[in-house]
Amino acid sequence: MIHLAYVKTLLLTIFIIYLTISLIQMPDVALSSSTKGLNLWWSIVFPSLLPFFIVAELLFGLGIVHGVGILSEKFMRPLFNVPGSGGFVWIMGMASGYPAGAKWTRELRKNGQVTRIEAERLVAFTNASSPLFILSAVSVGFFGDPGLGFLLAAAHYGGCIIVGFLMRFYGYRDQRSSYRTASFSLKEAFLSIHKSRINDGRPFGKLLGDAVIQSVQTLLLIGGFIIMFSVLTGILKQSFLLDLSYQFLHLFRVPSDLHFPILTGLLELTTGIGEVTSSNAPLLTQLCLASFMLGFHGFSIQAQIASLLADTDIRFAPYFMARIIHGLTAVLIVTVLYYTTDIVSSNTINVSNITAHHNHSYLEFMYMYGPIFTIAAIALAFFLSCKKLDRA
Repeated sequence: MIHLAYVKTLLLTIFIIYLTISLIQMPDVALSSSTKGLNLWWSIVFPSLLPFFIVAELLFGLGIVHGVGILSEKFMRPLFNVPGSGGFVWIMGMASGYPAGAKWTRELRKNGQVTRIEAERLVAFTNASSPLFILSAVSVGFFGDPGLGFLLAAAHYGGCIIVGFLMRFYGYRDQRSSYRTASFSLKEAFLSIHKSRINDGRPFGKLLGDAVIQSVQTLLLIGGFIIMFSVLTGILKQSFLLDLSYQFLHLFRVPSDLHFPILTGLLELTTGIGEVTSSNAPLLTQLCLASFMLGFHGFSIQAQIASLLADTDIRFAPYFMARIIHGLTAVLIVTVLYYTTDIVSSNTINVSNITAHHNHSYLEFMYMYGPIFTIAAIALAFFLSCKKLDRA
């Protein structure tokens, strides 16, 4: 009997060899695709996420997360069976978008504030799309209808809550972490914050510098994945694997004009949603596919999260299964809301003006000044790293 480890080695070897040959055969596709991914990262992703990452690092370093944990234990434990500190990860993960939830769950696990099972529960439902992405880029930029943003947001975040509630039963017999409290106490929360800050011991200047360095390092890693999966998507468009995938989807009676959008969305959700909204599929079908892609995250974001969890004992499989549940749950919610609300019919006019007003100016601003901000932040992080090495 062939060992599964051998099969995995064989498949990875074949894939990497195929990718290498494809890059050699199609250097123009690789260059244009990587440039597209780079533009997305340094214009939008890096400037949008860096402030959230720095602030979160400061909140961890100052011990504020410990205080938040005490205050939110009362509802996080009954609802999701995780410590109160998970409330911080949940809120910040939704506010800043993926893969922030995984990053801060990783920090909680390394600090011993959650058990492995609790960390796996947290990762399953705290990685969500940011409201800005859903309400602006998806609803206005792709669908051309701001009203649809609330429909998609309700389905997406509603799916997050349902996944979190279902995951509370995952590993139910696992012992709770020691970091929990029995009462809501502002005094106890403040004392916990003070004790944690004293134990950390770093002055605020050093804490800020470390926050910048760690945040930039994480975003550089994310950028590498965005560029790599952009190249994979470009190669997929030109390879024989596309035809094989089409044949597979055809077996499930999937309309031909949705073959490429679905395959693209499985790899990278932003490109996939753009392809879906460019198709001739009915609006409800487009909304269902977009909702599933937002919940599934795409393999690009999943790879980012896997890399963040790689140096911990947090397993990837529960997160992956939660993505399928999240996608299907979001599809169900968006279908119910589509038929039970009038939000679609009340927002259908003057699409071009809406798009120009709400989305074009923001994207234009980010593409103009985002790269400058990114380069300046990387330069600052490099300077602080050199200074840190000199002190050591």
